[in-house]
Amino acid sequence: MPSSVRKSKADVTSGAVPAEELQQSFPRLTLPVQPPYPPAEARSVNEIPNEPGWLYEPKWDGFRCLAFRDAKEIVLQSKAGQPLGRYFPELVAALRSLPARNFVLDGEIIITSHSHLDFNALLQRIHPAASRIKKLSLETPATYLVFDMLVNEKAKSLVSELLSSRRMALREFAKIFDGSERVKFSPATTDYSIARRWIQQGAASGLDGVVAKRLDCEYTSGERTGMVKIKRIRTSDCVVGGFRWAQKGGEVGSLLLGLYNHEGQLDHIGFSSSFTREARKKLKSVLKPLMGGEGFTGKAPGGPSRWAREDRNTEWIPLQPKLVCEVQYDHFSGGRFRHGTKFLRWRPEKTPEQCTMEQVLPGPIDSSLSKLLK
Repeated sequence: MPSSVRKSKADVTSGAVPAEELQQSFPRLTLPVQPPYPPAEARSVNEIPNEPGWLYEPKWDGFRCLAFRDAKEIVLQSKAGQPLGRYFPELVAALRSLPARNFVLDGEIIITSHSHLDFNALLQRIHPAASRIKKLSLETPATYLVFDMLVNEKAKSLVSELLSSRRMALREFAKIFDGSERVKFSPATTDYSIARRWIQQGAASGLDGVVAKRLDCEYTSGERTGMVKIKRIRTSDCVVGGFRWAQKGGEVGSLLLGLYNHEGQLDHIGFSSSFTREARKKLKSVLKPLMGGEGFTGKAPGGPSRWAREDRNTEWIPLQPKLVCEVQYDHFSGGRFRHGTKFLRWRPEKTPEQCTMEQVLPGPIDSSLSKLLK
């Protein structure tokens, strides 16, 4: 193997369970809505709709979850129709402690750390060991944020009622959440300016964006009708500290990105591979003069990642850290971009030393949301 090619350590999967373990059957309930029940979904759009008749909600960065209660039976169902109850025992207990004996709620499971949404902590819950789940439920307890109600406390279905009516019923129902640390009423507004503020200041709390729902729509199970989602657009200037070859053709497969930490070391924080075939060929000539550099001086590619495939090629070519590019990303957590980034442009006017972690650190938290994240 050439000296300029480094073989990184095999990635370790943390918190993974076989798919069949998630695909368990649900108990039969006496409610008018039965699990698994496909939740209503949203279309992606670029702008927040700004006309009367819309309700705006924060788009939480968590696990979508339907919560069913039928007397003593509590069922938590994921967006994909999988049971979640065993992974969040503290939520099962909290829902069972509510005085209402019947309900079906729609909401989001979140975990917070220092008033910031912590998606990594959620992923760690999907684990086969009950002892580990119990330990984590005590150390980093989850919260269930409720934003819709499909069945009320009288076991009456509300799915054919308009959102305006369902939201009114939920507001009254949510009074029983008072005093609960684990079950809370998710805020909503018809004020467009507040929705814009959530988008603009959402980075501080880790919000994923905003969801807008038509007040005159019924609950459309499994459909993208009357609901849209607007994600925050986030960009970062990053140093190219290395690259990986494509599996075929001798072309550049992905750029390995880095940011300087507070100790002045270049940490690997993600990659960008959104290039056309023609661009991949051109990148080879751009990167060749920089091959053989020191690459990343802090965290290097190939560290533990619960998202990596076992068969992924982990060889990478270090570069002299001189090139700066701007990328678009969706989330930054656990010291890295959660998914691959979109390459936007080169930034020759930026020095590598200007590419620091401060770009992706959270700012001030929106006051209307901060109390939910404590």
